[in-house]
Amino acid sequence: MSQNTPVNEKYIIRTFPVGVLQCNCTIVGDPVSQLALVVDPGGDARVILELLTDLNLKVVAIIHTHAHFDHILAAGEIKEATGASIYLHEGDFPLWKGLEQQCSMFGFPSDVKLPDPDFYLNDDHDLGCCGGVAIHTPGHTPGSTSFWFERSNLLIAGDTLFKGAVGRTDFPGGNFEQITASIRERIYTLNEDAIVIAGHGPPTTIRDEKHGNKFVRP
Repeated sequence: MSQNTPVNEKYIIRTFPVGVLQCNCTIVGDPVSQLALVVDPGGDARVILELLTDLNLKVVAIIHTHAHFDHILAAGEIKEATGASIYLHEGDFPLWKGLEQQCSMFGFPSDVKLPDPDFYLNDDHDLGCCGGVAIHTPGHTPGSTSFWFERSNLLIAGDTLFKGAVGRTDFPGGNFEQITASIRERIYTLNEDAIVIAGHGPPTTIRDEKHGNKFVRP
């Protein structure tokens, strides 16, 4: 079910769980241009597309915090329905290509075939919509990327940072030293009042994590 995210509504922001592992998918849209980004379409393509229609938004990019299967499964369907380009950090391309193996490893049979990403995200990549910028935050995966929307005081962190926790680093390509450095050196330097949308579960704030996250202290 769609829910409003408690941030400045200069832009339209909707976060809702999708797919088999209830990944947080987020739509960030500009009510003036009616252009939007879809972040981490991990499933339930119909739900995402219906919400875009209800909000009267046109998708210009499908962007991913990382390429674990539960964050990417609906990317192809969204692209086919909207014509929007798919963006991913190149460091996670092997995971993207290994979708079938990922699903098998976690016991989720899947016959989904994804097109290759159209473009690769780089650090400080201008997303071209809603003032968004990509921040490379490796550790959960080599290509993990967070999305910073300064005008909305919003960070979409994927599985890098959670409320009171950090992303797992015991999967292939994970690195605990990298993830803690990404959080401390990149995320904790942002506005403390910023809302953080994690890859799963409830939102938090940078202030709360700086003062209460037992895994990463400033």
